[in-house]
Amino acid sequence: MKNKIKSVAVYCSHEFGNSPQFAHDAARIGELLARNNLRLVFGGGDVGLMGTVCNAALDNGGAVLGVSTTHIAALQEPLHTGIETRMANSINERKSEMFRESDAFIILPGGLGTLNELSDIMTMQQVGETKKPLFFLNTNEFWTPFIRLFIHMQNCGFIEDAHVYNMHGARTPDELIKQILKY
Repeated sequence: MKNKIKSVAVYCSHEFGNSPQFAHDAARIGELLARNNLRLVFGGGDVGLMGTVCNAALDNGGAVLGVSTTHIAALQEPLHTGIETRMANSINERKSEMFRESDAFIILPGGLGTLNELSDIMTMQQVGETKKPLFFLNTNEFWTPFIRLFIHMQNCGFIEDAHVYNMHGARTPDELIKQILKY
């Protein structure tokens, strides 16, 4: 069976975080996406982990689509040059465009924006609007507290069926890409 995933949104920070491993793994994800002919869809910025993923994809001949908003570009991050960048009117339009353009989602370390993007996809999975998979890269155990919270929500009766969530995780970029390619 041929891989049905052709385009992957990567959600991550416009910052680098406090560990060099975050940037190392982000670069490896960009490289592996490109080498496996998976188009990168990302937030469009040339900063932090998102810029790192994009640069690595481009350095390895990858196809890249950036999606940003005029407000974000003016406020916090320069747009990446040399790629197709679409401008949305709002953050919600940006998330919708990234969703439409992607077959799957990679979740790297990030802050509230990354958490917001992640929770939107999970909510859509919960109510049956999508079955598109989420792939967590648990660099330096970054997502372990979130996993614990998810289990706690389930144990407290707020998540009825964890099986409605199409989530996968790995500790290394290479393991993660293997999961995506097998999906």
